[in-house]
Amino acid sequence: MKAVCSLCPRRCAIEEGGTGACRARENRDGRVVCGNYGRLTSLALDPIEKKPLRRFFPGSRILSAGSYGCNLRCPFCQNSEISMADASFRTCDAAPEELARRAAELAPEGNIGLAFTYNEPLVGYEFVRDCARLVHEAGLKTVLVTNGCFLREPLEALLPDIDAANIDLKGFTPEYYRWLGGDLDTVKEAIALAAPRCHVEVTTLVVPGKNDSPAEMEAEAEWLASVDPLIPLHISRFFPRYRLTYRGPTDVEAVYRLRDVAAGRLKYVYTGNC
Repeated sequence: MKAVCSLCPRRCAIEEGGTGACRARENRDGRVVCGNYGRLTSLALDPIEKKPLRRFFPGSRILSAGSYGCNLRCPFCQNSEISMADASFRTCDAAPEELARRAAELAPEGNIGLAFTYNEPLVGYEFVRDCARLVHEAGLKTVLVTNGCFLREPLEALLPDIDAANIDLKGFTPEYYRWLGGDLDTVKEAIALAAPRCHVEVTTLVVPGKNDSPAEMEAEAEWLASVDPLIPLHISRFFPRYRLTYRGPTDVEAVYRLRDVAAGRLKYVYTGNC
């Protein structure tokens, strides 16, 4: 019997014993479950600025955890080894209680909490939810680094346990999102939903010839400002990765020009990878 996943716009109809497009949601006995629950591929104590978050506890560090799987198919993914992996990928098991305890133990080293990052964390929605609640009970902060391409209901249920999020706004046209296997309107709704409820920063990776026009950045910045002109925007330089190795890196001056365009609408605009 097929089971339909209601987490993201793909709404995968998953065969019994199979997985959705993200490779992390599984059909077990007619129910969609989190197949990567508690299975970590990455764990590190990172500077908060690496998420990137520039205006959320600057100078602090945060325990950062990742698993495997992603619901998008970005050809330039910088973490494709884990984002495009499935259950066969080698992982280490970690219960939510263990991660919350480890985060608390690292507080003397400047750790403020737990970040869900590296792959797309929300394909492991139940694990993120359970960890976030325990981390909050310990008096620590939670951070979500996500592509934002998830439906309103599950995201709304999770946000009370999220203190900060960096959400990718990968481009600002429906065509660009179709190239990535996502949906622009869904991501816009996620940003608008999260911004009043937690600290939100947004990242746009500028890919030459794809989403690098000043007109597109003007439209993006105008829309972000309509949500909140104080939302920090990170404009990041592309480097060849994964399946997009035939295209050169973004010209540094182009990144700076787009920064200046966005700064006409937003108070906080940062450049990355320059």
